[in-house]
Amino acid sequence: MDNPNPVANTGQTKLAQKFYFAAWRWHFYAGIFVIPFLIMLAVTGLMMMFLTQFDGRDGEKIAVAVQGEALSVSEQAEAALAAVPGKVVEWIGPKADNLATVFRVKGETGQLMAAVDPYTGSVIETWDRRAGWYDLADNIHSTLLIGDTGDRLIEVAAGLALVLVLTGLYLWWPRGNALAAFVPNLKARGRALWKSLHAVVGFWMSLLLVLFLISGLSWAGVWGGMMVQPWSSFPAEKWDNVPLSDDTHASMNHGNQNDVPWALEQTPMPESGSNVGEAGIPAGTTIDIDTLVTLGLSLGMENRFRIAYPGDDTGVWTLNRDSMSGDSTDPMVDRTVHVDQYTGKILADVRFEDYSLMGQSMAVGIPFHMGLMGTWNFVLNVVFCLSVIFVCASGVVMWIKRRPSRAGRLAAPPLPADLPFWKGAVFIGLITSMAFPLVGLTLLAVLAFDMLVLGNIPAMKRAFN
Repeated sequence: MDNPNPVANTGQTKLAQKFYFAAWRWHFYAGIFVIPFLIMLAVTGLMMMFLTQFDGRDGEKIAVAVQGEALSVSEQAEAALAAVPGKVVEWIGPKADNLATVFRVKGETGQLMAAVDPYTGSVIETWDRRAGWYDLADNIHSTLLIGDTGDRLIEVAAGLALVLVLTGLYLWWPRGNALAAFVPNLKARGRALWKSLHAVVGFWMSLLLVLFLISGLSWAGVWGGMMVQPWSSFPAEKWDNVPLSDDTHASMNHGNQNDVPWALEQTPMPESGSNVGEAGIPAGTTIDIDTLVTLGLSLGMENRFRIAYPGDDTGVWTLNRDSMSGDSTDPMVDRTVHVDQYTGKILADVRFEDYSLMGQSMAVGIPFHMGLMGTWNFVLNVVFCLSVIFVCASGVVMWIKRRPSRAGRLAAPPLPADLPFWKGAVFIGLITSMAFPLVGLTLLAVLAFDMLVLGNIPAMKRAFN
């Protein structure tokens, strides 16, 4: 049937084309900044996952020969201190009988780890905590080794990657052959083949990329530390009138890697020295690492869990099983228990179901992000990281093939003339600024640069276009 209003149809087509070129231009600009960061995040993410899977972060993969009954935990701790003088600050239980026990020891030169054979008491290996290949990759992944500046740059990149996804999906949206949007056209050649592969692989990984970006942003300094995390922190009022310390759970963290559940970081620690609390270690029983391990087992903390020693006279024993730290593959069994160092009473017992909705989302999202929820999660994340690298590389290849040879300019997609609703773009930028401050400010800055600078300075316009 003929179109009854061909003029209107022509106008709609031109408007759609303008929006398409505008989305392509923003996709291009976002990609210039984001691609190096996405490749870095994917490569360091792969490093961390493979190191965790096959070597471990805290010596949890060090094997021993099973030889009868294991020594008491206190005897193993004494063996660790004999090799690494200082003060034991954490016990990390083995996941199986044929694996070493690990102790964290605080000495004059820093914090060291000691892997102890639980059957012979021999120290198998010692190393600086958070100073291995995993930690190097983790520090690059989170701060680029330049502290808060790197954190902010990565936060901006992660937010702009969301723009990259949204504009990419708009460009991908089927406008003819729907099958070609879901299956790459392997018969195509040259730039057309790269475009097909880029679009299809990008579509299939887009949902995962958004999940990874959101969970990653929740670690970032501005959006995570100042906005998201305070909304989701566990309320200290649930300690039921337990005396509270000035220190928060974040004080238990060491180095770049967190040692406590994300949802608890902003919550004050309870203090020892009162008569409050619930039954924990039976009255009259010595309160030491042996009885604390026994208490943890009685609470159902099977396989690997951790016990942090009291830090001072008012500190508490902290039993922790956290999937974010690789203690289990099931976030639903995460649990943190604080015990008074003098009475042995349980001052606080926090489980997954006690978290806020945001806290529960992050309790699942973080180990998923890190590939710690089982083999399926590891394989999925490896495929995802490789897909990210491919999409970034294919985007660069398409730009090289589209860019005129020997052109001394960026060759960005042209800005459509008289693009309507530019005020709407500013409004979206303002809303984004409130939700993601650094990202929104960056979008507004780029929008201003594109419209005010490139639109009015011919030399700059030639260099970019």
